[in-house]
Amino acid sequence: MSEINLGIIGGGQLGSMLSIAAKKLNVKTIIFCDDINAPAQNFCNEFIFGKYDDSQKILEFVNKVDIITYEFENIPYETLNQINQKKRVLPKPSINRLIQHRLAEKDFVNKLNIRTTQYTSVKKKSDLDSLKDLLPGILKTTTLGYDGKGQYPIKDIKDIDKIDIDFSKEYILEKLVKLKKEISVIITRFSNNNYEIYEPIENTHEDQILKYSKIPAEVSNNLFNKSKDWAIRIAEELKYVGTLCVEFFIDRNENLYVNEIAPRVHNSGHLTINAYNISQFENHIRAVCSLEKIPLKKLSNAKMINLIGNQIEPYRKNLKLNDNEFFFDYLKKEIKDKRKMGHITTLYK
Repeated sequence: MSEINLGIIGGGQLGSMLSIAAKKLNVKTIIFCDDINAPAQNFCNEFIFGKYDDSQKILEFVNKVDIITYEFENIPYETLNQINQKKRVLPKPSINRLIQHRLAEKDFVNKLNIRTTQYTSVKKKSDLDSLKDLLPGILKTTTLGYDGKGQYPIKDIKDIDKIDIDFSKEYILEKLVKLKKEISVIITRFSNNNYEIYEPIENTHEDQILKYSKIPAEVSNNLFNKSKDWAIRIAEELKYVGTLCVEFFIDRNENLYVNEIAPRVHNSGHLTINAYNISQFENHIRAVCSLEKIPLKKLSNAKMINLIGNQIEPYRKNLKLNDNEFFFDYLKKEIKDKRKMGHITTLYK
C-alpha cells in the first residue's frame, strides 16, 4: 500500500501524540496550525504555519495530504467545510459544528433519550430572572471555552450582578449536579457497528482542569455498562469515524448524565498509550486512514497525572522514575500557569 499523508489541524499535545502514533503505522503527518511555536512540530513530518482563514495556506496544506483530521474542536466550521470540498475531513465537519454549540449538543443527546443535566438557553440578562429552578447552576458560553474558560458558577440570582458577563454572546445555563464523580468513555468508531471501546476512566479536576485519570473507575457494573452503551449510541447516531470521548457526571444518587462530547482524542485517554495494546491515538489514525482494526486488549490498570505549569520542571531535570512510570513532555517552549506541560502515567496491578 502506498504511503498515506495525513493532515492534522492543530499542533498541541494531542497533535503531537497523533503524530507519534502515526509514525508507528508508517503514516506521514503534516500539521497545519496557527501557533508558530506549536509543540507538535517536534513530532510531525511537516509543519505549516498559517491562520485558519488563510485560503492560500489552507490550499498549500490540502495539496500535500490525502485525508484530514483535527486535534481540537474550535476550528471554524467554514474552514473545515471548505477543506472537505477538496479532501475528506474526519470526523466530518457537520459533527464538529454540532458539538461546537453546547445547546445543540445537549438537544442532540436528549433526543437519543440519554440524560443530561437540566439546561436552558440564555440570550439576555433578564432571561435569568425566571430561572431560579436551575440554580445553583453554571452559565456557559454556547460556543468556545474549555478548561473552565467562558464559564460562570451562579449560586443565587444576586450573583449575576457581581459577574462581568458579556451578553452580546449567547449562553446556556446548566443546573449543577450534586456530583459524586466524573468519568469518561473513549470509543473509536470505524464504520457502522464497527468500533473499539475503552473501559470507563475516572477523572478528577482541579481549577476546572483535568488533574488525575485512572482505570479501573470505581463505579457500579450498571454505570460501567450504561456509560459504554450511551457512548456507542452517540457515536453511531453521529455516524462518527475516529476517536470520540463522552464525558459523564455521576450524582450522589448514582444517576448518570452526559456532560460533554469531545469529537477527538482526549486528555483523559493519555493512559491508553501504556495501559492498552492500541492507544486512543493509534486507533484514531487507524479509523480515519481506513487501516486494520485490531481488537483492544487491556494490559494494565493505570493512573495518569497531568503536569500543570511549573510541575514539569523536576521531571525535565531527570527526576528518577520507577519502571512502572512513564513521563511525557509536550515540549512546550513557555511554561504558563494552568498550562498542561506533560503527564506521568503509572501502571499497577
